[in-house]
Amino acid sequence: MQVQLTNRQQHILRATVRHYIATAEPVGSKALVEEFDLGVSSATIRNVMGVLEKAGLLYQPHTSAGRIPSDSGYRIYVDQLITPSQSLEKQIEAALQGSLKWEDWSLETLLQGATQILATLSGCVSLITIPQNNLSVLRHLQLVQIETGQIMLIVVTDGYETHSTLMDLPSLSENRPDVEVIDRELQIVSNFLNSQLRGKSLIELPLLDWSKLDREFQRYGEYLKTSLVELTRRSFSPISTQIMVRGVSEVLRQPEFSQIEQVQTIIQLLEEEQEKLWPLIFDETELEQIDKPQVTIRIGSENNLEPIRTCTLISSMYHRGSIPVGSVGVLGPTRLNYENAIALVAAAAEYLSEAMSM
Repeated sequence: MQVQLTNRQQHILRATVRHYIATAEPVGSKALVEEFDLGVSSATIRNVMGVLEKAGLLYQPHTSAGRIPSDSGYRIYVDQLITPSQSLEKQIEAALQGSLKWEDWSLETLLQGATQILATLSGCVSLITIPQNNLSVLRHLQLVQIETGQIMLIVVTDGYETHSTLMDLPSLSENRPDVEVIDRELQIVSNFLNSQLRGKSLIELPLLDWSKLDREFQRYGEYLKTSLVELTRRSFSPISTQIMVRGVSEVLRQPEFSQIEQVQTIIQLLEEEQEKLWPLIFDETELEQIDKPQVTIRIGSENNLEPIRTCTLISSMYHRGSIPVGSVGVLGPTRLNYENAIALVAAAAEYLSEAMSM
């Protein structure tokens, strides 16, 4: 979301969000004057808050009440107004290392311990998926011309499973392509794919270094990249949707969860319908960026599951080597300490990645 705010508007939005996170009470201009050194009068703050409300970043829950951040306001806050503390991330990682000993524990015990620590430190529901071990290794790849204008990419794994995808042949010229020439070129590109990818995981397909392909065949690269990513997504199916969960009772004491019906739907999702939650926490779009670990933040209505559309879900993949095998996340009200939660998730994912790679 691109919203251009002045420096004053940024300061007042940041102060409003932080005050609301701390108090869970609608925020008025007087409270901001007393708590933050904004250097402006209460009247000026009211005017700016009115502008932020018109922009959809704040709203009034009741006519006579102060204002609270909207999902869009939190999004601006997260994307533009905070910098997750790297020092805090290091402190958290040190705490995990001090409390958890992967050399002495079983994998299940390690994950249970990490889940509990994450819940305790964040004050949120913590979620850690068990590692995925069905990472098929590539045995053979082949490009085959099916008919004029179309080719098929066929992938055979070490378990002799076959995956395939159709793609349009790149337009090389206005003339009708020579079938035999195309067959020879496809064989050369197939040989390249096999030399670079044989013995690697299916998830590593998108990481292929196309610069090693001879320049005269580079035209195939752009067309194949998209097909390889799509093939990876379609062929990657988790062996389990088991998610370890801790911290439910603590977070549900927050005022946002005062309605028993809402609490019941969240508990049902976490305990009985984890397969619905899985696509959010184990984000397959990150398979395209397995060499770029990142934290994903879904705020309120950005979550497509109805039970958590008033919640924030923060998650990050953990890896074995360069391959994502699981995910770490926290689930809480949109009114949460984002700086700390982001640092916690990043540190936990980094810690588990180190453990998985030992």
